[in-house]
Amino acid sequence: MRYFYSAKNLAGQIEQGEIEAADEKAVAALLKDKGYFLLELNTKSRPGPGKKKRRIPGLNFLTGFFKVPLADKLFFTRNLMIMLKSGLSLPKSFEVLSRQAKSKKFKKALSAISARVIKGESLSAVLADFEEIFPRLYQETIKVGEETGKLTQSLEMLAEQMEREHQLRAKVKTAMVYPLIVVVMAVLIGIFMFLFAVPKLKQAFDELGVELPFTTRIVLNLADFLSRHWILFVLGLLFFAFLIVVSFKLKKGSRLKSLLGLKIPILANLIRETNSVSVLRSLSSLLSAGVPVVRAMDLTGGTLGNFYFRESLQKASLAVEKGERISASLVPYKGLYSSMVLEMLEIGEETGETAQILKRLADFYEEEVSHTCEKLSSALEPILIVFIGAGVGFFAVSMMQPLFSGMGNIR
Repeated sequence: MRYFYSAKNLAGQIEQGEIEAADEKAVAALLKDKGYFLLELNTKSRPGPGKKKRRIPGLNFLTGFFKVPLADKLFFTRNLMIMLKSGLSLPKSFEVLSRQAKSKKFKKALSAISARVIKGESLSAVLADFEEIFPRLYQETIKVGEETGKLTQSLEMLAEQMEREHQLRAKVKTAMVYPLIVVVMAVLIGIFMFLFAVPKLKQAFDELGVELPFTTRIVLNLADFLSRHWILFVLGLLFFAFLIVVSFKLKKGSRLKSLLGLKIPILANLIRETNSVSVLRSLSSLLSAGVPVVRAMDLTGGTLGNFYFRESLQKASLAVEKGERISASLVPYKGLYSSMVLEMLEIGEETGETAQILKRLADFYEEEVSHTCEKLSSALEPILIVFIGAGVGFFAVSMMQPLFSGMGNIR
């Protein structure tokens, strides 16, 4: 049989091609002998760019507004597990859950999946066509559940992982809400002052006929520009924001964003801990489900947002494929993973309880993220007060100084 494959070589580069073999296991064995690690296999069509929709780099960030929320996927996964445990058939479960789905996109996807499962296709194979909703980690866990006859256990693991991820995101967002509200309100008040208050003060200065200090002239010129060209100012801000988003979507921009995140003193610790939790939790779930170590590391790396964490797992998976332990393969990345993670990993590998220890470490670091979020809120509050106070003080001095000078001249 002819297979179309996508595989990774020892240098970490992905290559695609065709191969003749008796079955999928034979394909994997042939590629392994050649020094390749199989990523994707297809008998119908060649995987990769030939079948992907063409997108303009950076513009696909708009699809983020139409993603299925994590909470909806968590609700679906947990309820699917309960329905299957209750004896309801897989197609019927999908039919019921599609009616309950709030998102139109999710509703359509579940209906389509149900129709294809009824025709006899495996759930994991169908989910592969809905990767935007169900990532490869999700698909792989379901596939292992189907192969071992433990689909409900796989769904339970996925539900637990997604619930933890949802809670983690909520903690981080909560920590950032207060500073964000303060900054937005300060900017809006500043714009209001420049558009309405400063022009009236300028009239008063003209009537007094006083010589304006340098700082006052800066404020007045800025207010004049905003009042005359506010549309241009708004368009400039939107264009600048667009450029930042697009650049961060590109490879070099993603690398820079990840580097900045790891270097900013206040945020660096939080980013390391949240990424560590994602690594530990995902690896634990995949290994518990029975996914091979190399495959589990490769899939986990694909779920990470930080470029350097993603790169560390991709390179470490190549080392593990050559025979190294997970703990040894991550030693070169001590700047990302704490010594406790590496030491506990080594203990887990020696005792044969890697998945359990990874889970305990993930629980521990989730608590650390909670504490870090609390510290972050406490640390940002005085910093914001100082910056906003400095801005208000600069504005007040710039506006009041000419008034006092004018009043002195009148006397």
